[in-house]
Amino acid sequence: MKAALVVGHKERSPGAWNSNFSVTEFRYNFNFVDNLIEYYEGDVELIKVLRKSYKNLPFEINALDPDFIISFHCNAFNKKVSGTETLYYYHSLKGMEIAKIIQNKMVHALKLHDRGIKPKTVEDRGGYLLKYTKAPCIIVEPFFIDNDEDLLTAFDRRVNLLNAFCSGIDSIAEYLSYN
Repeated sequence: MKAALVVGHKERSPGAWNSNFSVTEFRYNFNFVDNLIEYYEGDVELIKVLRKSYKNLPFEINALDPDFIISFHCNAFNKKVSGTETLYYYHSLKGMEIAKIIQNKMVHALKLHDRGIKPKTVEDRGGYLLKYTKAPCIIVEPFFIDNDEDLLTAFDRRVNLLNAFCSGIDSIAEYLSYN
């Protein structure tokens, strides 16, 4: 089984950021995915994917022929909102199930507010990627990067979050092998 681990955004368009700690969404997830690949000891082949252009991203991922896709992001809003959420394509039952798996693991690891799993249409933020990838795809938003407490929690509980994703990847692979 093969999983595409997509680093959200790119160096020149780094997404959300925390001004107090000078950490961007791209940089945090670039390093996190590297750590996850090094840390993971299971049987799923993990492939790090960097975005060249958002328009072509689903097709570049499809060319890798993964069994499932996790796109790594961080939320941001007003420096006060907190929590963990996972997005999936609203027509994808497998996407919904793997979103539940990862969401539960992230919430347990970080102990932040459970904002739930959220179905998205093609018009919604992230919907283009969720719709046009062939394999079940989810977008994870483990914490709000602009919230200092959330970011510090992510730093302090990094090993817990890595373990959550390792366990989640194995659980997703098991689920998909039977469905």
